[in-house]
Amino acid sequence: MKKVYGSAAEALDGLLTDGMLIAAGGFGLCGIPENLIAAIRDSGVKDLTVASNNCGVDDFGLGLMLQTKQIKKMMSSYVGENAEFMRQYLSGELELEFNPQGTLAERMRAGGVGIPGFYTKTGVGTQIAEGKEHKDFDGETYILEKAIVADLSIVKAWKADDTGNLVFRKTARNFNPPAAMCGKVCVVEVEEIVPRGSLDPDSIHLPGVYVHRIVQGEFEKRIEQRTTRAA
Repeated sequence: MKKVYGSAAEALDGLLTDGMLIAAGGFGLCGIPENLIAAIRDSGVKDLTVASNNCGVDDFGLGLMLQTKQIKKMMSSYVGENAEFMRQYLSGELELEFNPQGTLAERMRAGGVGIPGFYTKTGVGTQIAEGKEHKDFDGETYILEKAIVADLSIVKAWKADDTGNLVFRKTARNFNPPAAMCGKVCVVEVEEIVPRGSLDPDSIHLPGVYVHRIVQGEFEKRIEQRTTRAA
């Protein structure tokens, strides 16, 4: 089965529909699928729900789709660094479902391995717990969190072979593996596509069974908060 495509637009062809749920990898601007995000923006698809740790910055990453108002709802842990996100949320233009970071990652992972939900202590006694099932285990209260199964996953990896085995680079690994796992279809952009068999099996972070389409991209790798000192 062909997995390697010539461009981000080609890799997304036939997958995008209005109102779909997209899981996106990355943390801040580290390890974000920037080429796929730009291609989704250019497609004009709308009313999207996006599960991602955050929503990029005003003019980069998922922030590009906020500018065009293609995102209807965000499922996120962190919403700083983005003035347009704040404006849309406070004005009622954007729905927001807050998730603790570990809970969001586990909801994605659970969706990828067929676990419909799990109990966690995180969020008990806060607004996060409102409306959720509570259950006691060994004298401690937990809340039920439901798994995320996305219509589409978009992630960024360092290397892939043509079967979709993935290697992530250092902290760019972040949310990418669980985001990739939870999608009914997973599209990955990579820095390098290597020959089949050249990846050490012990170094593969995500097996190709989770990956449906691959595209090799060019990356800006923007720094979110640049801090320097005077010479």
